[in-house]
Amino acid sequence: MNVQIQSVHFDADNKLLEHVNKKLEKLRTFHDRIIGVEVYLVLDNVVHNIKDKIAEIKVYVPKQSFFVKHQSKAFEESFDLAFDAMVNRIKRHKDKAAAV
Repeated sequence: MNVQIQSVHFDADNKLLEHVNKKLEKLRTFHDRIIGVEVYLVLDNVVHNIKDKIAEIKVYVPKQSFFVKHQSKAFEESFDLAFDAMVNRIKRHKDKAAAV
């Protein structure tokens, strides 16, 4: 599984990167054919005083890709919400594939 983590408009610290990597390892339990994962951590509204933290996750499996995006006031919270949504999406996809 190829994992790429990119931080936009800021430099991610090791604690945040470890949190993301630790969670991404759990994806293997939900789908065994994951080719790659891209994570984008974006600091939005840099010009304004309001700074929203956005986490985007793209997961690539054979013949398909999944994308989720969440936004909150902390990167950990944004990533956790996006990760949970991704797990639900992968589970639904596997259930549909099994039903066919």
